[in-house]
Amino acid sequence: MSAAPTILVVDDHREIRDLLGRYLQDHGLKVLLADGGDAMKRLMRDHRVDLVVLDIMMPGDDGLTLCRYLREHTELPVILLTAMSEETDRIVGLEMGADDYLTKPFNPRELLARIKAVLRRTIALPPQRNPMAGRQLTFEGWTLDVDHHQLTDAEGVEVSLSTAEYKLLLAFLEHAGRVLSRDQLMDLTLGREADAFDRSIDNHVSRLRRKIDPESRRPKLIKTIWGGGYQWIADVEDFRQ
Repeated sequence: MSAAPTILVVDDHREIRDLLGRYLQDHGLKVLLADGGDAMKRLMRDHRVDLVVLDIMMPGDDGLTLCRYLREHTELPVILLTAMSEETDRIVGLEMGADDYLTKPFNPRELLARIKAVLRRTIALPPQRNPMAGRQLTFEGWTLDVDHHQLTDAEGVEVSLSTAEYKLLLAFLEHAGRVLSRDQLMDLTLGREADAFDRSIDNHVSRLRRKIDPESRRPKLIKTIWGGGYQWIADVEDFRQ
């Protein structure tokens, strides 16, 4: 990533927001500050964001609600800030797809280290398109409705996808033409749950192929790159409503 990553800090405590903003900026990051969900969504519409630091304990839409929103509408990495005693919230946040968490009180240096660690897992991937607007991705007669997680064939018949298959297909479509390693695909589909020795990505790709690209000898959609991973080779059109 040539430009400095942009970190969006969402916390209703002004002192914490300002402290984190100054510290992260002093260490070479761009920082946006939001005091809640409305400001977060507004900044995301107006700016490119690379990672969200999200406090759980906030009035109105709390951090878990906002984490669910981010997972439904984006693939942005999320680091949760949690109270020491709220173990259940941490577990729920991770189940929702948060990439990491940090318990308060914490040293800003530790947050910086965790931000860098999460970004290292995604920095090799090209910037993702802004997912906030309604989208339909089409390829070879197929249509993926991103808002409703629905895949339909050329006749309009819906084809059922598991959550992992949907995330995998979306990752391929948003990075069409680029060779994605297994580690990158695991980050995009499994996030924190990914295991460096997990071969489930190959199984998910095989199942997805059987549904949309069954001709394995001459694939039209997903190509295996020996020693490299997989590559989406078909044209993709992106329609926004």
